[in-house]
Amino acid sequence: MKAVIQKEFGAPEVLRVAQVEKPRPGPGQVLVQVAATSVNRPDIVQRQGNYPPPPGDSDVLGLEIAGTVVEQGEGVEQWHCGDRVMGLVGGGAYAEFALAWSGHLMAVPENMSWYQAACISETYITAHLNLFQFPGLVPGQSVLLHGGGGGVNTAAIQLCRVLAPGTKVLVTASTGKVNRVLDLGVDHVIDYQKEDFAEAVSALTEGKGVDVILDHIGAAYLGQNLKALAVNGVLVLIGVMGGVKAEINLAQLMVRRQKIAGSVLRPRPIAEKASIVRCFADEVMRFFAQERIVPLVDRILPIDEVVEAHRLMENSGHFGKIVLRVDSDIPF
Repeated sequence: MKAVIQKEFGAPEVLRVAQVEKPRPGPGQVLVQVAATSVNRPDIVQRQGNYPPPPGDSDVLGLEIAGTVVEQGEGVEQWHCGDRVMGLVGGGAYAEFALAWSGHLMAVPENMSWYQAACISETYITAHLNLFQFPGLVPGQSVLLHGGGGGVNTAAIQLCRVLAPGTKVLVTASTGKVNRVLDLGVDHVIDYQKEDFAEAVSALTEGKGVDVILDHIGAAYLGQNLKALAVNGVLVLIGVMGGVKAEINLAQLMVRRQKIAGSVLRPRPIAEKASIVRCFADEVMRFFAQERIVPLVDRILPIDEVVEAHRLMENSGHFGKIVLRVDSDIPF
């Protein structure tokens, strides 16, 4: 089968398309013929050598798939050959065929394209997990989302609007993306290139701060995040693009009763991840079927242009998701 491989870590140019052996499903697994996948920030980190796949998962890049079931492993009863599915994989999505655990898949709504389906699992589940499954954002609270036009951030905005109407949504974005983020219906966009976001949050919340912050930057934002966080607020860290080490004032953390939670989805145990997917499917998938949430597709590239796709992701030259068309027979 065709797949994206790399013989060394490094820049996007280390990626190439080659023929590799087709995988076979084991007990509890499903083999999916991949129609489309998408590029996510962790793919960049893995390509650079800093995010290895969990033991037993494919070392081929890619964390989410949309495609058709072609083979079932022993004990799989939920899915059958011909089913249209999408879901999470620990690796292997940049390929014509990929293995997935049965409990990590969801049915693709009839009115959804393969390209839209390829955008959902990694980013929307990440946003749902880290806002609604924990810490449990509810209507009337306030949230600060970092990430401008990135996949997780745009997913989080949409989820806040349908699951917690009335939530005050503040977003940081670069100058060039401010207006596009505003068009998504947020309450305020803070241009982090022109203003201190902690000061802006204080002004916008009358000094109270926000109840929840979803952050993928890490160390570089830690101090300012805690300044922007309300008493009893929760800072959820889902990435460390801005470094892994920083100092904080523990006394202030204690006095303000703030919480810092780290979260990563990929290496979680199989059963735990299945529970996360099930919760997401139960609470969110109907909104996709009703088209109350529509995934934001920035562009679609054939898998042979994976190098260009990674360049775009690395340079933040996208708004929404970058999709890779794996099956050349499906139309753009």
